[in-house]
Amino acid sequence: MSTTIVHLVRHGEVYNPEKILYGRIPGYHLSSRGHSMAARTAESFRGHDVTYLVASPLQRTQETAQPISKVTGLDVEIDKSVIESGNRFEGLRTKGWNSQLWNPQRWPLLRNPMQPSWGEPFEEIAARMVNAVERARDKAEGHEAIIVSHQLPIVMVQRTALGKRLAHAPWDRECDLASVTSLVFQDDQLIDIFYSSPAQDI
Repeated sequence: MSTTIVHLVRHGEVYNPEKILYGRIPGYHLSSRGHSMAARTAESFRGHDVTYLVASPLQRTQETAQPISKVTGLDVEIDKSVIESGNRFEGLRTKGWNSQLWNPQRWPLLRNPMQPSWGEPFEEIAARMVNAVERARDKAEGHEAIIVSHQLPIVMVQRTALGKRLAHAPWDRECDLASVTSLVFQDDQLIDIFYSSPAQDI
């Protein structure tokens, strides 16, 4: 029997002075704090037996993966299936009293938060992420793999692994910036899941 660990790393803080929902919009890079977060999380993998490193194609995940690449000595492979979830509110302010979601023209997209009706269905996100985890487990069998991705895709894996329903309230998520969700497999069976936040004090 072999033990394999697949680590899911969320990217660091993004430079977003307009405070919009950037989603899959290209060009959003890490802030200076985000780079510090990425470096701290990368250091947490020093001495680990990591043999496979993959990241979403978006700039913020690529930048988060770079210090991990330096620590592990691995090239960063790109996997489009671990990209941020699709969202029809990209480019809008979605929080606070200045939220553009107060516009009644956008309310039809809010009709079903259980799906959610404004973006990529939870089931589809979970399916592509679970498949990515399986590929990583297979490529790093007997060792460790790292997938650098985004909050909601990682949460979908967490909830799937824990047997929780995919629909949830955003404030119930445990997936801080630059955090690590680790899935432990015995052969192809998931036997444990644990969470850490190496950059929480930055």
